[in-house]
Amino acid sequence: MNKPSRSFWLSARGMAALGLIVAASYFLLVEHRDHLLAFLPYVILLACPFMHLFMHHGHGDHGTASKEKDKHGSGGPHAH
Repeated sequence: MNKPSRSFWLSARGMAALGLIVAASYFLLVEHRDHLLAFLPYVILLACPFMHLFMHHGHGDHGTASKEKDKHGSGGPHAH
């Protein structure tokens, strides 16, 4: 009964939106390249705390895997 719906991005409006986004991004990067390159060191410094939080999945989980490994045995070649 229900016709399977196509993705918005594959429709005519979606393609027009993608074209507009690509064109706006191109002109934004071309016209403001100097500003973006001057801001790049700060972006790298700001990325460090976010990478720490997201790669460690928040604080409080440090060492959880090693504690479970010790509980269940290492499973390595020297395990007895």
